[in-house]
Order: sequence, then C-alpha cells, then structure tokens
Amino acid sequence: MKASAKANKQANQIRIIGGQWRGRKLHFPDVEGLRPTGDRVRETLFNWLMPHLPEARCLDLFAGSGALGLEALSRGASEVTLVERDRQASAQLRANLEVLGSQQGKVIQADVLGWLALGNPDAPYDVVFVDPPFSLTLWQPVIDALSAGGWLAPEAAIYVESGRRSDYQVPADWALHRDKHAGQVSYRLYFISEAQ
Repeated sequence: MKASAKANKQANQIRIIGGQWRGRKLHFPDVEGLRPTGDRVRETLFNWLMPHLPEARCLDLFAGSGALGLEALSRGASEVTLVERDRQASAQLRANLEVLGSQQGKVIQADVLGWLALGNPDAPYDVVFVDPPFSLTLWQPVIDALSAGGWLAPEAAIYVESGRRSDYQVPADWALHRDKHAGQVSYRLYFISEAQ
C-alpha cells in the first residue's frame, strides 16, 4: 500500500525544466482528463517561445498541472493567468505558486468557455496556451472565443496541443510558425500576423 501511494505521488509530479525554478518538482492532483504536457514537448515549445517570453502576459487555459503556465513564469513571463475548472487542481495551482514564492501567477477557477465568453476586461495576452482534455474536443470553440473576445495582443503567440486526428480551423490572421508530433499528440505554435 505504501509503495503504491509513493509511486502515485511521484507520478503526479511535474518538473520545471528551465528558468529560475529549473529542476523544481511540483505536485498535481488526480483529476480525470488532466494530462501534463511532457518534458520533451515542453522543451521544444519553450525553445520556440524563448524570444517572446520575457515580460510577456500569458494565459494558460485548461491549466491543469500548471506545466505550461508555471514554466512560462520560470522563464521570464511578467504574469500568467491560469484558468482551471476543477476545484482540487485550482487549489494545487495556488499552493504551487505559493511554494515558488510567485506573485506573478493568478489562478481563476472557472469553466474556460464561460470565462472567455465574458470578454477580456484587461490588457490582451502575448502568449496563450490551449491544451484542453482531448476527450472534450473544445479546440474550435476556444479558438473562436479567443478571436472574438479581445484576448489576443496584435502579435500574440498561440500554442495549441491536440490529438493527431483532432480537427479545428484557425482564423486567417493566425500564421502557423511551427508544427510537430509526438506519438498521438500534435502541437502547433501560431502567431497573429498583420499581413493577410
């Protein structure tokens, strides 16, 4: 019993892979559909984003374990808003921000689509992470809501992680910057482009 509990605790950890908190291990709860972005994919993504992260305002939708948003904070983002519906996961995100001593992260416990539908009352975001539970097939409504609600800065970067067979359309002003696959996962980075 103790061995399996210990193994489960180790399995429910993410490791920050770069920046000021490099190597820090953080816990996340057992929540259905919560699937942290793997280390290799994260390393690739943040290599792509490196020039754009310092002082960036970031939005981590479906934050879950916080793997993307906390990594962005570690690597120099000025602030990160983590949106997560699950109460337990939200509480752990707040606890992890406290452990890291970060004042730049803000956790919002809300349904992502409902929250996006309210529109953005603040400054637009420079970097947005879209990584919903694959079973919910929410990519298209989230992309549509991001485009409609004043969420995106003029040259924003938008990261979309999906299953290989997932289907969605992006707006005409989203230019595909990079596109890779790892197993059954596709991950793409778009930038809003002025030229159309």
